[in-house]
Amino acid sequence: MLLSRANHRGRPDDLRRPAIVFSPHFDDETLACGGTIIKKKKAGAQVSIVFMTDGSSSHANLIPPGELSAIRISEAFAAAHLLGLDDGDLHLLKLKERKLSRHIDDAVDMAAELLLRLKPAEVFVPHLRDVHPDHVATNKIVVLALAKCGLGAIVNEYPVWLWNHWPWVRVPREGVRQTIFMLRRSLRSGFGLRLFKDFRHSVVISDVLDAKRAALAAYKSQMTRLKFGERWPILHDVSDGEFLECFFQNHEIFRQHGL
Repeated sequence: MLLSRANHRGRPDDLRRPAIVFSPHFDDETLACGGTIIKKKKAGAQVSIVFMTDGSSSHANLIPPGELSAIRISEAFAAAHLLGLDDGDLHLLKLKERKLSRHIDDAVDMAAELLLRLKPAEVFVPHLRDVHPDHVATNKIVVLALAKCGLGAIVNEYPVWLWNHWPWVRVPREGVRQTIFMLRRSLRSGFGLRLFKDFRHSVVISDVLDAKRAALAAYKSQMTRLKFGERWPILHDVSDGEFLECFFQNHEIFRQHGL
């Protein structure tokens, strides 16, 4: 695999470092870091997850936001248990989904308080160009919080929506307009080249892929059509399932750096 050649594999000692995973939404932590979390827990590391938003918007046109939020929070706890975490390892900031950039100052204060209390050796955040506004905001919030509290943690930036670009998913064939849009978006993101240039750190997860799949399956609202048939979107709908399969390769990859 090209990924195994392009990235430096983490050492066994790295897995024992205490860590916080900052997840913009309920499921990003499992998609991007699920295998790494499992392996860190097996190595005896303390791992916490901070969920930034309230989970109220992914299907808000089909279900009341409060009901949707409760479902997604319940799913997050179920998934975390399968990753090896306890309830006390999860922290919910409950900021408005899709509006995180409006709450930067409050979120920085909350993130800094958790960083000072938990004192992780490394943190996991979305890549600074991970397309979704909540992902970009999460990166900004955590970087500012680390600077505010003076914590010298290793930063691991992970891709989520960056995977939804050519060449990692096929260019749509429905029409010329969709093809041009995908190619332009992919070229702007630069992820094809950036993957090999920036994402130089990886964790081998081939031995825990089944466990990672089981954890992601706990997010039933994102993986199965709970109601309304085809009107209920799921992750498998994105790029005809190719997007989802990007997360079940033998490696999870990160842009690793310090502050």
